[in-house]
Amino acid sequence: MHLDVRRDVKSTKQGELPLTLSATYAPPPTRCSRATGAFLTLLASVCLAFLVWRGALFSGVFNPIRASSANNPSSPSLGPEYDDPASEFKDDVFPLRQHDPWDISTDFPYPRTLKYDVEEGTWLRLDVHPVSGDIVFDMAGDLYCLPASSYTYENVALGITAQAIPILTGVPHDSDPRFSPEGDRLAFRSDAGLGVDNIWVMPWSAGGCTEMDVYSPSVASPDVIALKEYEDNLLAQGVKETEDRRLRRLSREGRLSARRVTNETYNWVSDPRWHPSGAKIIATKWYFSSRSLGAGEGWEYPVPSLDDKEHPVEVNAGKRLISRDLPFGWSKSNYVEQQIGHEQFSWAADDVVVYAGNVRDSQGTFEYAKDVHSGIYSIFSKNLTSGFREVLVDAFPGGASRPTLSRDGRTLAFVRRVRDKEALVLKDLETGTLHYIWFGLTYDLSTIYAPMGTYPSFAFSPSDDAILIWAAGQIYHVPLSKNTVGERVAGAEPRPVRFHAQIEIKVADTLRAKTDVRDLEEENQRLHAFTHLSLDNSGKKALFQASGVTYLQVIGSSVPAERVPVAHPKAAYYSPSFVGGDGALVIHARWSDTFFSRFEIADLNSGTVYELTNLPMGRYFSPVVSGGDTARRTIAFIKLGGGVLTGDVVATAHTGIWVGEITLPTEGSSSSVIEVEGARKISTTIDPSDDKLKISFISSSKLLVQESDRVFTVDLSEDADEWGRYVEEELAEGYSTDELAFSHASQGAAFVNFLHVYYAPNVNTSTALWSKPGKAPTGLTRLSLDGGHDVVFSGDGTVIGWLLGPYLHTVPVSLLSTCSNAIQKDTTTFGIGCVRNLLNVTEIAVYYESEVARLHREAKVHATTANGDVVTFVNATILSMENGELSADLITGGSVVLRGGYIDAVGKDGEVSIPKGSVVIQADGGYIVPGFIDAHAHWSGESEALPASSWEMETFLAYGVTTVHNPSLQNYLGFVGRGRVESGLMIGPRVFHTGQIIYGASSYTYHHDIANAEEAKEALTRIKVEGGPASWSYKNYNLPARASRQRLLLQARQMNMACVPEGGMNFDWDLTYIVDGMTTVEHNIPVSVLYDDLLSLFAWSGTGTTPTHIVNYGGAFGEQYLWATEDLPGDPKLRRFTRHDTLEGLSESTARPLNSLAFLNVSTSVAKMVHRGIHAHIGAHGEPPLGLMYHHEMALAKVGGLSNYEVLRAATIHAAVTFGLDKSIGSVSAGKLADLVVYPGGVDLLEDIRKTRDLKYVIRGGRIWEAEDMTEVWPVKGRKQTLPPINVD
Repeated sequence: MHLDVRRDVKSTKQGELPLTLSATYAPPPTRCSRATGAFLTLLASVCLAFLVWRGALFSGVFNPIRASSANNPSSPSLGPEYDDPASEFKDDVFPLRQHDPWDISTDFPYPRTLKYDVEEGTWLRLDVHPVSGDIVFDMAGDLYCLPASSYTYENVALGITAQAIPILTGVPHDSDPRFSPEGDRLAFRSDAGLGVDNIWVMPWSAGGCTEMDVYSPSVASPDVIALKEYEDNLLAQGVKETEDRRLRRLSREGRLSARRVTNETYNWVSDPRWHPSGAKIIATKWYFSSRSLGAGEGWEYPVPSLDDKEHPVEVNAGKRLISRDLPFGWSKSNYVEQQIGHEQFSWAADDVVVYAGNVRDSQGTFEYAKDVHSGIYSIFSKNLTSGFREVLVDAFPGGASRPTLSRDGRTLAFVRRVRDKEALVLKDLETGTLHYIWFGLTYDLSTIYAPMGTYPSFAFSPSDDAILIWAAGQIYHVPLSKNTVGERVAGAEPRPVRFHAQIEIKVADTLRAKTDVRDLEEENQRLHAFTHLSLDNSGKKALFQASGVTYLQVIGSSVPAERVPVAHPKAAYYSPSFVGGDGALVIHARWSDTFFSRFEIADLNSGTVYELTNLPMGRYFSPVVSGGDTARRTIAFIKLGGGVLTGDVVATAHTGIWVGEITLPTEGSSSSVIEVEGARKISTTIDPSDDKLKISFISSSKLLVQESDRVFTVDLSEDADEWGRYVEEELAEGYSTDELAFSHASQGAAFVNFLHVYYAPNVNTSTALWSKPGKAPTGLTRLSLDGGHDVVFSGDGTVIGWLLGPYLHTVPVSLLSTCSNAIQKDTTTFGIGCVRNLLNVTEIAVYYESEVARLHREAKVHATTANGDVVTFVNATILSMENGELSADLITGGSVVLRGGYIDAVGKDGEVSIPKGSVVIQADGGYIVPGFIDAHAHWSGESEALPASSWEMETFLAYGVTTVHNPSLQNYLGFVGRGRVESGLMIGPRVFHTGQIIYGASSYTYHHDIANAEEAKEALTRIKVEGGPASWSYKNYNLPARASRQRLLLQARQMNMACVPEGGMNFDWDLTYIVDGMTTVEHNIPVSVLYDDLLSLFAWSGTGTTPTHIVNYGGAFGEQYLWATEDLPGDPKLRRFTRHDTLEGLSESTARPLNSLAFLNVSTSVAKMVHRGIHAHIGAHGEPPLGLMYHHEMALAKVGGLSNYEVLRAATIHAAVTFGLDKSIGSVSAGKLADLVVYPGGVDLLEDIRKTRDLKYVIRGGRIWEAEDMTEVWPVKGRKQTLPPINVD
């Protein structure tokens, strides 16, 4: 029977939309983008006329692939003089170091095997044998074969099911099969070995599917097959594989005779297509920019002989045929940052290539949620001899991608969107006529970066009388016929080629962390992350900021750090330094959310504190005071502009360096005030927005300015020039540094690069400061064991210091010469094996009063009875989330007793005794549910240098989110911010995060190789050490080598850390994340409709899903639905908590049809997996408006078929279980922390999921606030946090 697959959009009858069903919208283009668009349109018109004129020059010789028309203009011949945009691109930076030997199949354990049967599959890329007609396709990382008999007319008409035969199996992820022209070989993509996607080739038997069967005696003998279970168990137990066992394993997998065609170790290759000669292939080679979105190029590779085992393929061998284009105005030096390339290459003739490319992101930057109906991809052909290129099919309308030529070369097949359908289209290359032959395809993925293909590869039958193509879970046979002029057109009705397959996949144990948050609430808790390091003149004392508190540490001493005396103990302090390098006086800044920055000077000997006056209101940072023999000194500091947390409406002018004069107090002085005289801004080339900026005095009148990648001095002894500028002298420039410090004594520089701390001697402005092996400056020395930050020199420039977690590292520069021989010989890690013995490591011990201890203390102060720390809610409807069944979890007429920050008792009214003296709150039948967990939260305020109270943190709480997990946050600053919440300096939810992403792309700030086990340990240590027991996760962000990912997983098991990888729009990598046991996959699998092969794999693997429907891949973002259908700028609660400029930016929007909203399909797939057992989570991605968007995400999760109860479980207990926090949060259970959300009577959460936003109280660790305005209800009634003035109105 015919299966109607006109579209994959979920029927609105199956679930419910969170808002009124209507047209959807997205923000309109800015004025700038409109103007740019108009200019580009004009430019394109001029170019079009020129190209049409030039196209006439080639009209004399007919070649279908060159056939041009006014609709498909040709480009001028590029000829021998063609200036390749990639000609200056050396591609010699990444990877920084080559990998140690690794085999993903044997160096990583897979103790489990999943076996299940399927009759449908997801995103099946296929090819058809040119002679026999057998179909080969990939499914769930293995290759299968269907005999040509499976799609005879009789079999497809009767719906006969054929058995899919496995031909390539095992741990490697295999895909993209493609037959050679003669059908004697099969090329495919595989991550076998190191785990980087490369192209391989294997022989194809004349016996077809039967002889290629991995269970066939021709592939593996019965004895070899019989040993499978035994030898698999040996590998799972970590028993090293012998050569004999390796050969038997390769035989069983069907890859014994496979040979490598490409050998990439960083970039990766996909989509092989054979040259007509059968001697070489063309494939898409993917390149990172600083973003982890691959940009494709067309590369040619010779195919080695299958018999040649003596000549390994060289790393990065191959020849670039099709480069990325450079946007208008770009120079060749910018080539590496071009995020848009070409893909889906195939040969049309000996020297002609057909391919597709994204033409909408024309400015070199990939944009999300594009308009698929206007078209994104075009199809091109290029003659490699002449350089002549033409557009075969234009992107408008609906796009054109996955170009596939008929075997006779006359017909070009491709896919495109047509309204709410996806069409299979044929273009006759002789006549130029288009025929839309079938509207039954699954939606293409041209809206996203798609290394798995914008559509699965398909093929013509051997006689060109049909197309075999995947759609809606099945392989379809699409018959073709010819019209009177010989054009191919639609034939009979397309029918599915029914198949049955047994999937067998080896999977790793899912990585789990276990953290009892209650242990983080006991009495005094230790801080682990610090910042704003400063050393005294000799390098014997250090100052630093500890989550808003300034401390002094004697270096090398085991005596705990001492808090610097302050005038306002409850205020936040930051940015300390020693006055004039002296160890007795300290200057630092005090923050007020009302009055902004003030400076204080503290005498460490006497404990006296002096406040500096006569400064205008402002955001000040890095105060320093010059040295000297008299009390008269110069003060300098940096004035910052507005920020995320402090707003952009008050005191934002005159940013930069300010100077003034002060008189230090002398012995016997009675005044506690120091007046700043002549405070003024000086004109310099400083960048005040540099978040690593710091200044210091190197003489009484010379300032040293240290930016993240530049150091210079400012001479204050001479008058400014006529433009008001002082004399500046450049001292050093960082090539790719994240922090940079300079020693005026040694003329050396210390810097952070690729996450480690280095020292380079004899530096000047021509020295390229970075740590790439082979390109680093002479004498470069690695100082850090695992990494570091806040790199500084002592006042006299002789000692280098830096922080990593609670460890202060110092080393005298003079000692480094003792390792000079080791440094010279070690060209990869620059002598760290020797230098590690020179380091002085001082452990810092700083503690704060935990929130539960603080609550208990405050409750006792305000109490009049023995049970003063007890609160009881009565007459409540409780959803406990303890049991997993609604009937067991729902308690009507219930009571919840809270004691000292914990849940003491839960049950029916009357069955739970109310402690005498307890505060009793009438719930009026309202729901009490566990506090919400935002499993994928983001925020921006942690990057600010000022310790301002955070409206972001308060907003999370106001909307019931009591725990946030941020899967991408700066390592130490994220934990510094967490410390300010936990120590009571500001209100916020429980904060957990992954630290800085472990990033695969070509970013100098974030890049990781993880080329060996030591690098894996260093990467996770950098994160773990900053948070201690509160650090339990890391994020793999598109590391291209599976070996790197596996090394991290093995190390994480030893460090109690979970892995939450970026889904990253890479379908194939996502599947390896699941198979390798990563804790979750963040964001949706980019193919929005999943079928049985992946629904079962994902659900049964143990990996959780955080789909983030509001920013789903594959279409318009779900957040646009909320923006379009609610008056967000007019929402009173949002205006109370959120920056108004953010809300105003969500005012206007542009219509988006429902079929562009991929979350409809994603939500359905997630619901199906939940019903198979997966744990789904709610994550709002930090999208605006913060807080409310979390509830919108819950509503979108409901659309696909989850019940309200299931959605609420996803928002609470499921996230807690996945993250290993369920002993302490996630359910309304006795003994757990009192993180709860209370609703007013009349709000039925089980009836309307949209009511989750209508909170009454939010409770975090027993502290209760009114959710409407965050006024504290208990224990300190009426208290309310003051926030900086972030809004004008």
